[in-house]
Amino acid sequence: MTDAAVATLIGDLVGSRSSQDRAVLHQHLDAALAEVNDLLHPLRPLWITAGDEYQGSFATVAEAVQATLLVRVRLLPAHDIRHGIGWGPTTVLDEETGVEDGPGWWAARAGIEAAARAGDSPAQRWLRTAYVVADGAVGAPDPGLVNAALVLRDERVSGLSARSVSVLRGLLSHVTQRDVADALGITASAVSQRVRADGLAAIVAAHDLLTPVGGHGEEGVR
Repeated sequence: MTDAAVATLIGDLVGSRSSQDRAVLHQHLDAALAEVNDLLHPLRPLWITAGDEYQGSFATVAEAVQATLLVRVRLLPAHDIRHGIGWGPTTVLDEETGVEDGPGWWAARAGIEAAARAGDSPAQRWLRTAYVVADGAVGAPDPGLVNAALVLRDERVSGLSARSVSVLRGLLSHVTQRDVADALGITASAVSQRVRADGLAAIVAAHDLLTPVGGHGEEGVR
């Protein structure tokens, strides 16, 4: 059993059963997870577990929050993803297969269920991410603060047009607005207008604030 708590992450494709080509959808998801694994180097890489679900674990909640946005923008607007983030210890049930259980995973499951319930509410139908701390887990960032940030981020991202999602995807890769414009075949002025009108710079700034100076470090959302 892992004595120290970790940030667990469960993701689930939204409405994927209506997809015309589920094999292609899963290929896209697998590619997105591979890209995010390369960027964030999680403790346990994100991997598709069964059906439309995937899991992974991180040293910090901040990294797990970053992962939820990075995976989501790689699949939007064609497909959306719901996420549950947990904080707590985990237990390896089978060393050979790597199957895990424990309070950290139960918390992530509670998080994704909370996000699903919120999605059924007209007032929060745009919410896609929720964070839950396991009972008794220590070292957890305040769930109220983290969930408040997730509410605001998800509301903004859920309202983006397909073109604005493409711009955001480029900006999260830290390329210049000119490079984004060239990749999308639009003018730099058009990119700049979308960045201002849709608050894309704020989304990127909030995302980058989750990365401590010098890389991995102290836990928390600042």
